[in-house]
Amino acid sequence: MAASLPYHEPGIVTILIQTSFLLLLNIANFVLDHSLYCGLLGQIFVGVAWGTPGSEWLSTEAEQVVVQLGYLGLLLLVYEGGLSTSLTALRANLWLSSCVAVTGISVPMGLSFVLQKLSSATPLQAFAAGAALCSTSLGTTFTVLRSTGLIKSRLGVVLTSAAMMDDVIGLVMVQIISNLGSSVNCIGAVTVVRPLLVSLAFAVCAPLVCVFVAHPFTLWLNSHRIKHPKGLVNQLVKKRGTPWVMHSSILIGCIAGSTYAGTSNLFAAYIAGAAISWWDSEFQDSVQETSAAVTLASEQNESTSHTQHENGNASLSAAEHSQKVDSSGSAVFERYYSQPLERILKPFFFASIGFSIPITEMFHGAIVWKGIVYTTLMMVGKLLCGVWLLRISTASILPPKAAAIIKHLKNSTPPAHPPHSQEPPATSQEASPPSPQPRPDSVTQTTNSHSSPAGTNPRSIYPASILGCAMTARGEIGFLISSIAESNKIFSSANAEEGKSSEIFLVVTWAIMLCTILGPLSLGLVVRRVKQLEQGVEKEGRLVQKDVLGVWGLS
Repeated sequence: MAASLPYHEPGIVTILIQTSFLLLLNIANFVLDHSLYCGLLGQIFVGVAWGTPGSEWLSTEAEQVVVQLGYLGLLLLVYEGGLSTSLTALRANLWLSSCVAVTGISVPMGLSFVLQKLSSATPLQAFAAGAALCSTSLGTTFTVLRSTGLIKSRLGVVLTSAAMMDDVIGLVMVQIISNLGSSVNCIGAVTVVRPLLVSLAFAVCAPLVCVFVAHPFTLWLNSHRIKHPKGLVNQLVKKRGTPWVMHSSILIGCIAGSTYAGTSNLFAAYIAGAAISWWDSEFQDSVQETSAAVTLASEQNESTSHTQHENGNASLSAAEHSQKVDSSGSAVFERYYSQPLERILKPFFFASIGFSIPITEMFHGAIVWKGIVYTTLMMVGKLLCGVWLLRISTASILPPKAAAIIKHLKNSTPPAHPPHSQEPPATSQEASPPSPQPRPDSVTQTTNSHSSPAGTNPRSIYPASILGCAMTARGEIGFLISSIAESNKIFSSANAEEGKSSEIFLVVTWAIMLCTILGPLSLGLVVRRVKQLEQGVEKEGRLVQKDVLGVWGLS
């Protein structure tokens, strides 16, 4: 073995190929993000064109490096999603997120058994296909939410937590599928139960550590810094890079621990981000106040002859300095990780998805129509997740005459405002009670409603559409599960040709690919329409309400 790697200058062809690859990934992202909010689609297509499925301009070694760096980008995307999570909103919507996640898992799994009739699949093959299609792409979800500005909204919290639950189940499926190669008898209880129990342990232990370890330790640290303003601990805490070291250590520790324990490192990255977000919400202000107090105490000890006016100026200067140094998780992420993630790691991740699409084997007549049929079923399975955000109005389920009577009774009810008020009566189909926290820019709609879905007006389907479209993309976990099933000969039939992909694998790949493309594309179109409506578009004499998403769009 060589003692070192000899250094060779790369050839001009290699330089041009890799330069064009990296530049086009960013150009495609910029163009599509500013038009359809789905720049990741361009990055997937660039990966198909430059990688093994297309021109094969990138070498196998280069593709492997892109896959590895892209997975680092995926971990950072999920970690950023955890940093952006409001734990208050997460607790308030946990039951709703669980219902969405269960729907997103059970319906695609059930519909996948159509493959028994569609492609003569065995129940085991149909189960493996359903396992691949029950997941939701976390990278795609966080990327689209970030580009649309919904990542901190209530809708974003429900979506990300439901997608996280789906992927935990999907990664449990990975453990099961990877042990199905030769015989079903090789599955043990540990294979199925261990990932679930470890994931549950992370979800339960993380809040306990925050409350019973991080909370008292932070209080002790603040008091220690005030008592010893010149001590080593205070000097370390004041350094600009200390929050980065602490946050990175938490992230890496959670990822390594979860991997060795046997659960998803993506789930651990999300837990790490959520824990840091909790600490920021609880202690960020107190830490800044402590820094100001420590600085002031230090200056008073150094020079006791200063006047009260000078001390006041020192206190103000210290307070201003503490406010300028933002050590929150989001600020640290923006300072150290945002640029490499946005320009290199995230584009590599979506390009690596393109490497996994066997485009040359997919365009055969039977495979194409079977893939489209199966894709339709899989899209329906995830779109049904949005049903949980719909509120059915009484007028839509009653007979027309009964609905007209109810409407007449409501309109004949004496108004709540004083008799001298000149407010015109509502002319919409059904009057909506005011939201508990109305937005100041909300404009009353006259004939067609797009208002809050949370009970204020049940006819708005935009939040449900956004949720269903965002849950549609399968992405990395889907390709991972289907590739494992194919390599373990689960999708292969007895008379399959050597060296060629099985029909079921190609049909499943069609579904994963089209869902990953059409999901963000449809979501981008819906969000663009919502943005137009929020600007108060006047159309055919009707003033459309600006507050389209209602409470689902609030942070």
